[in-house]
Amino acid sequence: MNRIPSLYILVLWCLLGFTQVEANEPPFSIYKYARWVNAQLDSLTLEQKIAQLMIYTVYPTQNESSKNAALAAIKANQPGGILVMKGNPTKTTKWINEFQSVSSIPLLVAVDGEWGPAMRIDSTTNYPYAQAVGAIQDTNLVLQMGRDFGEQLKMLGIQMNFAPVADVNTNSANPVINFRSFGEDKLNVAEKAWMVAKGMQEANVIPVAKHFPGHGDTKTDSHQTLPLVPHSKERLDNIESYPFRYLSEKGIAGIMTAHLNVPALDASGKTSSLSKKVVTGYLKNEIGFKGFVVTDAIGMKGVQAAPERAEVEALIAGNDIVEFVPDLDKAISAVKLAVDNNELSLEEINDKCRTVLALKRWVYLNEYTPTPTNELVKRLNAPKFEVTQRKLIKGSMTILKNNNILPVENLEKLKIASVSLGGERNSAFQNMLDNYAEVEHFVLSKEASEREWANLRIKLQNYNLVITTIEGIHRYPSGNYGTTEIQQKAVSDIVNECNSVFVFFGNAYAIKHFDNIHHANGLIVAYQGNKLTQELSAQLIFGAFGANGKLPVTVDQRFKVNDGLTLEGNRSFSFTIPEEAGVNSQKLLAVDTIAQYGIVDKAYPGCQVLIAKDGKVIYHKCFGTLTYNEEVPVQKNNIYDWASITKVTGPLPAIMQLVDEKKINVDDKFSKYWPAFKGTNKENLVLREVLAHQARLAPYISFWTATRTKTGELDRHVFRHEPSDQFNVRVSDHLYMSPDYYTIMMDTLARSKLLPRKKYTYSGLSFYLYPKIIEDLTGSDYETYLKDNFYRPLGATTITYNAYKHFPLKQIVPTEIDDFFRKETLCGFVHDEGAAMMAGVSGNAGLFGSTIDLAKMFQMYLQKGYYGGRRYISEATLNEFTRIQYPLNENRRGLGFDKPLIDNEENEIVDAYPAVSASKSSFGHSGFTGTFAWADPENNLLFIFMSNRVHPTRENQRLYQFNIRTDMHQAIYNSIETR
Repeated sequence: MNRIPSLYILVLWCLLGFTQVEANEPPFSIYKYARWVNAQLDSLTLEQKIAQLMIYTVYPTQNESSKNAALAAIKANQPGGILVMKGNPTKTTKWINEFQSVSSIPLLVAVDGEWGPAMRIDSTTNYPYAQAVGAIQDTNLVLQMGRDFGEQLKMLGIQMNFAPVADVNTNSANPVINFRSFGEDKLNVAEKAWMVAKGMQEANVIPVAKHFPGHGDTKTDSHQTLPLVPHSKERLDNIESYPFRYLSEKGIAGIMTAHLNVPALDASGKTSSLSKKVVTGYLKNEIGFKGFVVTDAIGMKGVQAAPERAEVEALIAGNDIVEFVPDLDKAISAVKLAVDNNELSLEEINDKCRTVLALKRWVYLNEYTPTPTNELVKRLNAPKFEVTQRKLIKGSMTILKNNNILPVENLEKLKIASVSLGGERNSAFQNMLDNYAEVEHFVLSKEASEREWANLRIKLQNYNLVITTIEGIHRYPSGNYGTTEIQQKAVSDIVNECNSVFVFFGNAYAIKHFDNIHHANGLIVAYQGNKLTQELSAQLIFGAFGANGKLPVTVDQRFKVNDGLTLEGNRSFSFTIPEEAGVNSQKLLAVDTIAQYGIVDKAYPGCQVLIAKDGKVIYHKCFGTLTYNEEVPVQKNNIYDWASITKVTGPLPAIMQLVDEKKINVDDKFSKYWPAFKGTNKENLVLREVLAHQARLAPYISFWTATRTKTGELDRHVFRHEPSDQFNVRVSDHLYMSPDYYTIMMDTLARSKLLPRKKYTYSGLSFYLYPKIIEDLTGSDYETYLKDNFYRPLGATTITYNAYKHFPLKQIVPTEIDDFFRKETLCGFVHDEGAAMMAGVSGNAGLFGSTIDLAKMFQMYLQKGYYGGRRYISEATLNEFTRIQYPLNENRRGLGFDKPLIDNEENEIVDAYPAVSASKSSFGHSGFTGTFAWADPENNLLFIFMSNRVHPTRENQRLYQFNIRTDMHQAIYNSIETR
């Protein structure tokens, strides 16, 4: 009868044995008996061995006297390591080098770098807080962050990082851990903590997980008092200590013990970091941790010990290292006395010292050399680190509400306002919104009055989308995280009265202070409010990338842990640095050099260059001034005369769309769409050949010169300098034309001679006709059709004819000082004479717009007719229009689009068009005023160059003579990293 229970116990024991996971040895352990370790240990006195167990704190923000005091303490006591508090990179590293110079055994240098060195060292990359990292679903990003930490710390001469935080934050009111935790899900915390630690260990930097056995559910701060962890042993095993068990099993190098009162582990009330039951019994014996153990700062008020006994009790408890020792001399003496009194054995001291020396050996301190400081800040901020930072922030974005409002699309139907609740005017967020759509910006202070909010509330009634940011949120819970009543009221009113999207810049727990925010149509949690997070949040709203972040904590009943919607990007532009698209930013500086060269040699007074790779705008810079006589700098919002780029951004997209609608067939006769050609020599011209510039049409007709009298003056029957009913076609600021002359122009075009044979001859004549053709086929005004079907939906709202009607003249880039026809400086009026005589609205020239809006049009082409969640043109049609049409006739052109020279890849750069490396599938167009746009599908590359090279005169040919655009284009290809 007794055999059954015995057998049951045996089976249960076996099952438990098989399920127990053996902790991995930490990487430094292989050096515990290395020759260097043995030699150092043998050479040390007892006092020196004890000193190796101590970490002293230094403050590089302080003055020379502070440094000298630290030097004296280190020289006299020879501690095992130092903890670096706040400082700047170069000064910190120089101090570290000096401290190392007076230490007989190289110091282990530690730092609290939970979100990277930036937690303590300024001028370094600010990686996201742990709460934001907890939202990330791609753990490889977190692993890379850990590697980045390690690489950066080594640049500073630091070998140990008191991170990651492995506390499971189950208490939203936690006054000390809170946002520093990866969240409340123990599995998520454990995995993220290991990824950070693993990354650092791969970089040969020592990670230290904290704060064992778990500080995530405390009501007080151990810096100020001894917090109570009231849970049962079962609960501690299951939640608080779970990440530390996981890390132990994975082989993390170090764990930090916290200053807590944990009755379930030590009923005496003894501070957990000083408790042998906690450190040795629970961490080392029960959990089986094989790495080293270090205390939290021993001077914190949570440490409850008799004077000069804290360090002794910490070592007795099982810690290997004591951190933040305030008085090295007293601490060493106290520990030595404890050895003399048999409280600590010499064997224990030797074992701990051997552990410290093994750590030093693992991080190659046995081969120590001073850390170089040359270009340190630059190296610490290498672009690759920002790429990681950007990916982490994007990965953390958490969408909690989306009632079919994200990503924001159908821009032509929206009138958008943005409201910053608690932020600053012209914020990074608001500025980034301007890259996507027309947005009116407002700011409401956290301390605004009811009247201020009431006035703004009235204004918001004029908008059908209000994008609101909640800012100024504090990291910790006190004072409701810094939220104010006016913020809360504004959120409530906006939710109730507006079609709204909210972006929450701050600690996710603080969302609970906004009662009805869950009724918003869109809600994004961005966790922090720094410049980069603001910019990326704005990009997310318009679909530049997708989101799959999950809430790492429970806010309240409305928003629970692991909530988070998935959003797909819609292939709108994103804005980033070159390296994120695989482009070398240093090599790309060649573009700057070429641009400046053009200014110095007066190829143009100023220019803009935009480069996009893989749908990412990686470069957009302005150079020079608007004119040679002014000091007004070129700015990104300047409006340019696009000249002949109009051909491929005005009539051509409409023609392609009409091809898709079966309203145009490019193999039809042109006269089908322009009946005036019937009965003329142009009756049988084929539209395909016309668009490919080999239909025998003359290159151009100088309509205006035909109006000159014998004296060279303009015919007063055609032009006047004042408007009237008979002269109401505005040609320029002070010139008006009779509408009757339009009939003569069209008749002249119809009767013009054809060239003798079909060959490539660039001609703009047909483009005068397309606007009317498009109007006839669509039943819509030409310009209205373009704006409604292309420009406004794309968010390219600056694209327009007759820029003088829509923009301040100071925003428009002037073109030529026309001293022969219009006799004025052209600004806001089209430069091309023929287009000017079409009242500024023509298919051959006349469009104006910003650089970014031209880029949107061409990115839509590059993406085969798709952009921002909408298909504008079918892929088949785009492919047909952008392919070379008549290569056997030595005609490189597509349909409307320009193409590379045939066999361009065989040319030298001076003879190439465009860049030698541009693929055969690439396409684009240039403009007479000094503009250029080129898209390369094979390399997913877009190049936009904008200038006013015709200012002050078109006779300036240096842009071509110096081969500036081709050289610049090739420099971009040279900057693309091979993969």
